[in-house]
Amino acid sequence: MPASEFQVTNGERKFRVTLDDGNFFYLAGIWRPSSGERDVSYAIITIPANPDIFFYQERQGAVLLRRENMAWLDLTQPESELLRALPKHSYQIEEVGKRGLADRQRMLAL
Repeated sequence: MPASEFQVTNGERKFRVTLDDGNFFYLAGIWRPSSGERDVSYAIITIPANPDIFFYQERQGAVLLRRENMAWLDLTQPESELLRALPKHSYQIEEVGKRGLADRQRMLAL
């Protein structure tokens, strides 16, 4: 699934996560075609969180960089090489929502 960000939740707080370089990416997933009474369905594959995300939650969606997308779809690279956490400092994390805005305003006032 193509994406430019994903969100993580820690208690009542929500955070927007983007790649540090601002690029878009893909979330690795699996899908099942419709059959009979079942609609098409899909699921994002989760992996243990990278060090940036682990502070907020223990798991995250498996992020595929743009250059890895076709390897995932064509099965030309082992899953073990693709379904792994990105290195530390790969993400920018920003709090979103009312609480995030209040926190930023309070920091600017200091």
